[in-house]
Amino acid sequence: MLIRIPRGWELPERSATPESLVFGRRAALQAATGLAAAGLAGPAMAQATGAAPRNPRYLPGRDITAEKDATTYNNYYEFGTDKGVYRPAQKLPLRPWSVKVDGLVDQPRDYGIDELLQAMPLEERVYRLRCVEAWSMVVPWTGFPLAALLKAAGPKPGARYVRFESAALPAVMPGLRQSWYPWPYVEGCTLEEAANELSFLVTGAYGKPLAPQNGGPIRLHQPWKYGFKAGKSLVRISLVAERPTSFWEAIQPAEYGFWANVNPEVPHPRWSQASERVLGTGERIPTQLFNGYGEFVAGLYTGLQKERLWT
Repeated sequence: MLIRIPRGWELPERSATPESLVFGRRAALQAATGLAAAGLAGPAMAQATGAAPRNPRYLPGRDITAEKDATTYNNYYEFGTDKGVYRPAQKLPLRPWSVKVDGLVDQPRDYGIDELLQAMPLEERVYRLRCVEAWSMVVPWTGFPLAALLKAAGPKPGARYVRFESAALPAVMPGLRQSWYPWPYVEGCTLEEAANELSFLVTGAYGKPLAPQNGGPIRLHQPWKYGFKAGKSLVRISLVAERPTSFWEAIQPAEYGFWANVNPEVPHPRWSQASERVLGTGERIPTQLFNGYGEFVAGLYTGLQKERLWT
């Protein structure tokens, strides 16, 4: 009997873009046509529309979440603690915007967001996202590998970690009034994690520029980690020697630690992580170690089995 094992880069039919999303992109494609007629293409077109060629290497294994669900059910504590933060988040000005790259690098620089988009290799990747609250979604993200930015910055020999800092704009972010939180929102990872091919700086979703409630104009996504590790609306990326203390780790280190790798075998102190609720359908499905991305990242944690990788 012939048993065929699919290769990692093959795209099954279930991973193709749903028809509803294809036609939902009509406006973006029309805008792209206008740019092409005006003589703009490549990075400029992707920058204006949020669209970019899809990389088939990263297969989600299940259907893409409806855009409406992914853009109206969000965590963004700078705008509030309920899931309807997409409403107040619309006040976030996405232009002008700059991202400072500094710390232990050979080429420190302040990038205007559009300058950064022009300089980086944009592509679309369909990634799963697993929230520590035990819900999940699948999103077609546009962006570029974090490794590309690290290469441009040139890490110095003493750099061991990457620190990500989110915007803190009191004029438009009512959640900042909750002064007991350690603002600004800070996250971090090791330099090796940052350089992993899965680490992605997101600038768009669903073929459009990234919405503010999803972390626009630029956010981090490392799909093998719980979603709270993905800093939104980034304003600073620093290479540092000492391990940064992340936002939730500073608040409750027993529940939210530095590593935060998805692990169904280790429950959160207040709920199980063995399964997750699929956003939009409500289906309960088993959670996978490293959110199913173990083939890409398991080697990062060799010898760290005694660490609390889940927290």
